[in-house]
Amino acid sequence: MSILSMDEKQLVWNEKGRKKVFDCNVFSVWESYCSPPGSQLGNSPEDSGGGKLHTFTVLDARDWVMVIPIIGSSDGEKFIMVWQWRHGAKSLSLEFPGGVFEPGEKPEEAAVRELLEETGYKPEKLTKLGDFNPNPAIMTNKIHFFLAENLCSEGRQSLDDDEYVDVALIDTKEVFQGIGKEPYIHALTGTALSLYNARMHKF
Repeated sequence: MSILSMDEKQLVWNEKGRKKVFDCNVFSVWESYCSPPGSQLGNSPEDSGGGKLHTFTVLDARDWVMVIPIIGSSDGEKFIMVWQWRHGAKSLSLEFPGGVFEPGEKPEEAAVRELLEETGYKPEKLTKLGDFNPNPAIMTNKIHFFLAENLCSEGRQSLDDDEYVDVALIDTKEVFQGIGKEPYIHALTGTALSLYNARMHKF
């Protein structure tokens, strides 16, 4: 975290305790008990020092990765993207490949593995574009974005038992024009495009 000014410090909440309330293979749900900025409360929900602790819901998850694979063709540059069914939206989504880190995995390792598993392509050049918190209001993890270039095909995917993914080569212009409309419904694909655009135009 960067050094905070005195004004910014007036916005910082202090966690006094937390309790896990739910656990699954995707994330854990915690209750976080916090004192408001500038308050002098106790160290637990039961000992509030005469003040009031506020309860917030926090989702604790492993980091994610998303890869922007780009490949040249006779009719221009294309993104390698994947079609997947998204259970929350109950809809097909056309998006960049990505997924959850394996335990102990470094960001670059996760990027190469997810790209290879979902598309069958392996990059000779991998560039970190940035990272974001997917939803800092409730989530603890980060998503790391990479640009993958000089791709070579390994010939096949290596998907999990519950993973059904189709690979598509989509013209880069089509993706930029379509983002925010079906089937480009994944918000993090939009984030990836903004990072890619900034790099290409050197903003």
